[in-house]
Amino acid sequence: MSNTTINTVTISKDDIPNGGMKSYKQDDDSIILITRDDSTFHAFDGKCPHAGADLGNGLRCGNRVICPWHHGTFDSSDGSLLEPVAMTGLTQYELTDDGDNLIVNIAAKIDKRIKNDKMTDTHTIIVGGGGAGFMTANQLRHTGYGGKITLISADDKAPYNRPLLSKAFLAGNMPEEKLLLGGADWASKSDIDLRLNQTVSEVLPNERTIVIKDKDGNRDKQTADFLVVATGAEPKIPPFKGVKLDGVYTLRSMDDAKLIKAASHDQRVVIVGTGFIGMEVASALVQAGTTASITIIGQDHRVMGNIVSETVSNALIKLHEDNGVKFIFNASVAEITATEKATDDSGNDNSEESFSQVGGVKLANGEQIDADIVILGTGVAPRIELLHDTNHPDGVQVDEHLQLRDGVYALGDIAKATNQMGRMRIEHWRVALQHGIVTAAAILNDEQVNSLEERIPFFWTMQYGKSLRYSGHAATPDYGILLGTPDSFDYIEYYFDDEGEDTRARAASSLGRDKALVAFSELLRRGHAPTRAQINAGFNIIEQAQVLSR
Repeated sequence: MSNTTINTVTISKDDIPNGGMKSYKQDDDSIILITRDDSTFHAFDGKCPHAGADLGNGLRCGNRVICPWHHGTFDSSDGSLLEPVAMTGLTQYELTDDGDNLIVNIAAKIDKRIKNDKMTDTHTIIVGGGGAGFMTANQLRHTGYGGKITLISADDKAPYNRPLLSKAFLAGNMPEEKLLLGGADWASKSDIDLRLNQTVSEVLPNERTIVIKDKDGNRDKQTADFLVVATGAEPKIPPFKGVKLDGVYTLRSMDDAKLIKAASHDQRVVIVGTGFIGMEVASALVQAGTTASITIIGQDHRVMGNIVSETVSNALIKLHEDNGVKFIFNASVAEITATEKATDDSGNDNSEESFSQVGGVKLANGEQIDADIVILGTGVAPRIELLHDTNHPDGVQVDEHLQLRDGVYALGDIAKATNQMGRMRIEHWRVALQHGIVTAAAILNDEQVNSLEERIPFFWTMQYGKSLRYSGHAATPDYGILLGTPDSFDYIEYYFDDEGEDTRARAASSLGRDKALVAFSELLRRGHAPTRAQINAGFNIIEQAQVLSR
């Protein structure tokens, strides 16, 4: 390969396997990706638009080009987006077949913009500015919807990337403006009526109607052709005493992250909860390097215990301990104690709200842990109160297109929907974005887009620059098969519902074995996840995924 001009690159056809792909890194750090099917070639920007991964290091399965990092998936012939967490397709370049070589013109980008001329006389209202709401609006505009779109958010900020609050923002690795989804002017560029600081007080599903109540009690009733409810989740606040003290925080919003960032300087931080949010917050604060100490309290004897095995958990614990984090396991919090109590004129203690600053955490065994701030990582609950007539104990039941009623959709953290793994409610970013893609396709009646039943869950956690990725959904990690060494961040672990030899894997987690996890995800998506016997026999998962996709 050689540069013929500043804008063209010459690539030998023989370099590219039939039915495969190959990437070429340029001197300016850009990457060109070439896909091949017999004598047909296509050229794309080879960096994943989500986080810049080299797509050539991923996997091609049939017409699917899959990112090795976060499993964003693109069509191999036109670069269109098939699967998030990427939110746009790939830039495609013009190329010329010159006999034995291909001439790629990186200055000539193929314009794939779609005219927004569909359903121009309709109105879609979206309640919620999180990932699901954003992706619905964004996908509608990128796939031809020409009607009016109104997105209503109680937040005072345009939609932003919430997972990066604990993965990057708290650590000081990413400024606020970089978290904005679609950029600072996304709404205006996309012709979306973005209404911030507005609270929807009532949803009438049968009428496709919402009611917005302002601070003066005035009611604004609006009806749409399509109504999308994506109100997300809110932190669960444990019932123990002291949770309303100054210095007790949860992390859900940008404002939460800013408060924690400002309050944690030179402070003794105690985190309650050993799920991935608690672990990410600890990692981010360590990387920021501004706290006096960090202690994590967990009820179990391991971290992320509902997700990974004890061996993987121990590797994560060691990673944190090597970075100065202290753990207290098998412990229950009795109360968060205050530095002092306010009293009234009679000398009696006032209510909990009158306590001053956090002074520590008292455990059920009587042990006192000194603390200046406490961060609660104790889970979230779906915000389903607006759909009270359809409440389910664990979310709103919808169909494979996220539809609740004709023209009414419930998605994101509130939706209990059927995916490839069965009916479940999952609080992960990629799932929320999937919901947005599926809902937009349903509104546009686009049957070429996979329904949710043809998709699988995926999430990842970033801790000290290490990315643990998890695909699928298993009831327990305790019937697993571990390959590799978690301590050296090189493993893949498969999870099963039982110990049967013919039981198929339901999920897998990995550090450092990106292609194997991508291959597993594709097999799982297609209903061909490997059995315990196959994995124990040395099953070549990458080869099998590619064979089944041909």
